[in-house]
Amino acid sequence: MKKFPNIPTLYYPLWWLLKGLSLLPLPVLYLLSDFLFVLVYYIIGYRKKVVLQNLRNSFPEKSEHEIQGIARAFYRQFPDLIVEILKLASMDAAEMRRRIVFSNQEVLDRFVAQGKPVITMGSHSGNWEWVLPAGAVQYDFPAEGIYRPLKNEFFEAFMLYLRSRLGARLIKMKDTMRDFVRNRKVPRVVAMLSDQTPPYGEIQFWTTFLHQDTPFFVGAEKLAHAFGCPVLFLDVERIKRGHYRLRFDVLSDGSTKPEEGVFPVTEAFARQLEASIRRNPANYLWTHKRWKHKRPQAAS
Repeated sequence: MKKFPNIPTLYYPLWWLLKGLSLLPLPVLYLLSDFLFVLVYYIIGYRKKVVLQNLRNSFPEKSEHEIQGIARAFYRQFPDLIVEILKLASMDAAEMRRRIVFSNQEVLDRFVAQGKPVITMGSHSGNWEWVLPAGAVQYDFPAEGIYRPLKNEFFEAFMLYLRSRLGARLIKMKDTMRDFVRNRKVPRVVAMLSDQTPPYGEIQFWTTFLHQDTPFFVGAEKLAHAFGCPVLFLDVERIKRGHYRLRFDVLSDGSTKPEEGVFPVTEAFARQLEASIRRNPANYLWTHKRWKHKRPQAAS
């Protein structure tokens, strides 16, 4: 990547400000995070109604006191995520290896050794932005990720820089099929965040997830079936501030293809993600409107 991206000159000061802040040690950046927590949680109340409603609907068995506790714990971690993402602008490979632990990388290695792409289905849990760069400095094979470009040209350039500077390769979502056709025999891992909400007109799969009717993208499963790729669930566990443990669980070995209109891999992903969220609810991103669509009523 070029030393400086192709962005309008008026954005240069902001670029250098963020780059300069990233040079601060993480313990110092966590002081900024402490301030942001007070600002976001107590003063602004950023998306508090959304967070609390999501939690109440997802955990109807929990008391209001427990829901409020999870919400506060989430908001306590949320600013940490912001400064940790910013730190990507200056973090080196050695520090990334020290902060991200792969508990069972041999599972991924075994599938990649078969000589074809492996798809990982991840989510907005823990620090998802560190996952791909961590793979780029840890694996002996290419680490690539599917992404949706941002509308703002500055933040699109800055996030692309953060995600790729340690060696990861980014693939635009619209170019995914073309890339798989071109590189179908390249041993690599391709990471996808699979818990996002599809546009209503593109929904092909519904399931019950955290007590609610929930649509999921099925793109990862369709790619896996089309190209015979194994699919792994990627679980991100927060150990402590700035330290995470990653674990792979097999969703599909790539050898079977289900009937048309059936999505067992996506269903298995939903179940694994639900279990992960239940183990540590504050680890998940609750500020997004995940349940904005309603499942159509079946015709009687």
